[in-house]
Amino acid sequence: MTLPMTVPAPGLPTRVRIHEVGPRDGLQNEQALVPVAIKAEFIRRLAEAGLTTVEATSFVHPKWVPQLADAEELMPLIDDVAARLPVLVPNERGLDRALTLGAREIAVFASATESFAKANLNRTVDGALEMFEPVVAKAKDAGVAVRGYLSMCFGDPWEGQVPISQTVSVSRRLLDMGCDEISLGDTIGVATPGHVRELLATLNEAGVTNDRLAVHFHDTYGQALANTLAALQHGVTTVDASAGGLGGCPYAKSATGNLATEDLVWMLDGLGIETGVDIGRLTATSVWMARHLGRPSPSRTVRALSQKET
Repeated sequence: MTLPMTVPAPGLPTRVRIHEVGPRDGLQNEQALVPVAIKAEFIRRLAEAGLTTVEATSFVHPKWVPQLADAEELMPLIDDVAARLPVLVPNERGLDRALTLGAREIAVFASATESFAKANLNRTVDGALEMFEPVVAKAKDAGVAVRGYLSMCFGDPWEGQVPISQTVSVSRRLLDMGCDEISLGDTIGVATPGHVRELLATLNEAGVTNDRLAVHFHDTYGQALANTLAALQHGVTTVDASAGGLGGCPYAKSATGNLATEDLVWMLDGLGIETGVDIGRLTATSVWMARHLGRPSPSRTVRALSQKET
């Protein structure tokens, strides 16, 4: 018998695009340094499992993200992978490095709150947006698609509650400067479904359509799938997730609770929503990577399926 049983629910999209962030957002939050050949194989296996967008790496200075210091070595190893391979860039210098290596999609990383902008970017919210303006313009001139990550959309560890109007304002500014898509980040995992629906509705009222939005939920309080379902019910069809729950390892100090791609696919499969992802191949890939990291995957679906096989 094949499980889960498919039981569609009304009001949901027929297809969802998963924006796989494991090789970038996942690995940059892991304590272990993964060899570049393993990273390349990881990306290749994710694409072969059916993921059409795999965020490959970051061109942030190695001093700040040593786990991804090998971006220049990695890119030539994956140039034949049949998937979209966006990369994160922090500034014009990072963009130039990415373009030289043939990147066709990039992402910039902004904050909805002043505290996180200062802590993570050493700038004000306005200062960070001003820094990104020439990056986005240059990328668009080069024919490169641009995603805007927006952190702290639902709560901030220093400021607490984040006004919805504040998140909407920064989202609108990112789109106005040329970003093709905004990924709304629940960076500390405090969102709940009602909050998700209210933010999305307010964004729509401000002229931000669902096809320009993605959601990026963390499972810190066990709410990631519930929040994802709320976003799907609202009409959002792009969801960020990390294979095997990478970056959300409960054994690591830097745990961020990333939504595991397998947990997401299990839910979507049960709802009859197409993703193109083979959950068996994806699970095998995450088990393989977990061995390289030296610890089990925190994904409940990975654990359940891998135990069943053994």
